[in-house]
Amino acid sequence: MRFVSFEVQGKASYGLWKDENNWLQVPDSLAAQYPDLKSVIAADQLDALEAAVLQSGVPVKSSEARLLPVIANPGKVFCVGLNYKTHVAEMKRADSEHPAIFTRFADSLSAHGAPLPKPAATQRFDFEGELAVIIGQGGRHISQEKAWDHIAGYACFNDGTARDWQRHTHQWTPGKNFPATGPLGPFMASRKAIPDVNQLTLESRLNGQVMQHASVADLIFTLPVIIEYLSGFTNLSPGDVIATGTPGGVGDKREPPVYMNAGDVIEVEISGLGILRNVVVNAGI
Repeated sequence: MRFVSFEVQGKASYGLWKDENNWLQVPDSLAAQYPDLKSVIAADQLDALEAAVLQSGVPVKSSEARLLPVIANPGKVFCVGLNYKTHVAEMKRADSEHPAIFTRFADSLSAHGAPLPKPAATQRFDFEGELAVIIGQGGRHISQEKAWDHIAGYACFNDGTARDWQRHTHQWTPGKNFPATGPLGPFMASRKAIPDVNQLTLESRLNGQVMQHASVADLIFTLPVIIEYLSGFTNLSPGDVIATGTPGGVGDKREPPVYMNAGDVIEVEISGLGILRNVVVNAGI
């Protein structure tokens, strides 16, 4: 099933995604017990949510509401860098023994359909289409063999990056955390709805032109390896988001470079996970 977070009549809510224009809102009785999608995940009640919403959910049209990042309030947002051979090659980096990890702040996330603000401080605003993993059951020292049991679901992610700020030093944090530059959505597909994540195909398109195309099976560090590594140094919690890396084809390494500018339409499509679409606008600051 496909789960979605949105705001309706000024109030944050959640429910099920039917299609681009139609959603089902969680009934009040369940919302009183679980105020957001993250709390449903933490209680391991996604199946109960699905049943309740299908039985008595309130229809909501996209014209009446606005989407939120599918996990609107993650405790942690991890990103894996250099996790496809094609991207490692274009960045001219050596292979690594361990995953390259950086973090995003929760307020750097945005939603499907929301304006994607190009920071005024950069002229090198780049796209990075990625598969995002949402943690279900948390924990420390999670083994690769048990890692799948700790995944709630998957979503599309665009790691919008100010390349110059990313490279001010060898620390990437500034270039990855301008407000609302990381769209996440449009929905979360549950793990049981995606029986084999390695069968998924990722594609990024800028104004309709294919820029990135890869199979998730091409990940250097697989999802179990990433989860084992992250849980080796910190506690993973329900609703935490892991962006698993981008394939080759980023704009910064093209000849000539291709960056996102106001009016551009950027789409990240992953089979089974929908199309994450945003229109770039100039940020005020």
